[in-house]
Amino acid sequence: MHWADVLAKELAPKADHHVLATGITPSGPIHIGNMREVLTTDGVYRSLIKLGADAEFIYIADDFDHLRKVYPYLPSSYEKYVGKPISEIPCPCGNHKSYADHFLFAFLDSLEELGIEPKVYRASEMYKTGIYQEAIETALEHTEDIKEIIERVSKRTLPKHWLPFNVQCDKCKRLTTTKPELYEYPFIEYSCECGHTGKCDIRKNGVGKLPWRVDWPARWKILNVTFEPFGKDLGTTGGARETGEEIVKKIYDYAPPDFTMYEFILLKGKGAMHSSKGTALSANEMLQMTPPEVLRFLIMRNQPSKHITFDPGFGLLNLVDEYDQVERMYFGEEERIKGYKDLDTIYELAQPGQIPVSIPYQIPFRHLVTVVQIGDSWEDVKEILYRTGQLPDTISKEDENHLRQRKDHALYWLDHFAP
Repeated sequence: MHWADVLAKELAPKADHHVLATGITPSGPIHIGNMREVLTTDGVYRSLIKLGADAEFIYIADDFDHLRKVYPYLPSSYEKYVGKPISEIPCPCGNHKSYADHFLFAFLDSLEELGIEPKVYRASEMYKTGIYQEAIETALEHTEDIKEIIERVSKRTLPKHWLPFNVQCDKCKRLTTTKPELYEYPFIEYSCECGHTGKCDIRKNGVGKLPWRVDWPARWKILNVTFEPFGKDLGTTGGARETGEEIVKKIYDYAPPDFTMYEFILLKGKGAMHSSKGTALSANEMLQMTPPEVLRFLIMRNQPSKHITFDPGFGLLNLVDEYDQVERMYFGEEERIKGYKDLDTIYELAQPGQIPVSIPYQIPFRHLVTVVQIGDSWEDVKEILYRTGQLPDTISKEDENHLRQRKDHALYWLDHFAP
């Protein structure tokens, strides 16, 4: 049984309605390593639907997180925004309302191309419209309990006057430079590294946010989450998942959601992908050089617990070849390889939309890579393929569009990634 079916079968009877969540901070180009979390969730969601379960898929854009540093893809002028919420920082290109929107919109476009349509929540709006209000008050009421959990489980020592709430400075608007001096409901008196001292009324929406180790379990309760995968960095001993499970049970009286822990996608020759270090392949780039079904196939054919090494050079051609072979086997055009487990489910979960009723017309991707170096317009490519007997006299409009898109992918790969 495919891993997504196994997880869905275990999850289905545990609730009448399931909420499958994924959350990523749009602080930079969202890469295919991040996309593993979203596609893993989508695989389980589709398997639940196949079982007849009542389920919804949500995505939380953590756009109220602060800018951690000036990343390699940002101008040095962004130094003045470090510590401020990314939803309140100017867009790098000037075409969006905020820094967060600049990266979030590109990511949502990629999701649409991959056939993923989650309900989108923006953390900035959740805080500023009061959705977190009860969770904030509950956390502050149980400050000592939360502090004890985090210190015991994570083996960290928190500051003497630590509170489970990061106040946003009234003057400099940073979340990371304020220090609480006194809390008496509903006010937090604080000082900031910018020299400002102030008083924050927690009854007002959007005056600060919960720290990550508290925010994550709080949103499980707020959104009734029943399943959420996470990367192995959060699943380490003493990590955010372990503290989150205890906080959500003891402080928020809610059962922690089911999960699967996934391994990272490594970029060949560079290791784990990090947008912050400039060592990542964005989902948008991947979708320009390969069809969406091939990116989905990459994730669906591998157990989440298995790391994936992605080679955007000649390895990309091998990946497309393998997908095409699975497609031929699925439709009975080629004998199935013994030991290729769950072939039907892998192929079906790889489809961004409806499963094709017949096999799309195939031309080897490697051959297209050669042909588009001779004539790069579609008419040129089509003429060569006709002349060499690789296209039939008549071809459906759907198949022609499929081949034309692959021609575009081949050109992009040649221009940007070919050795």
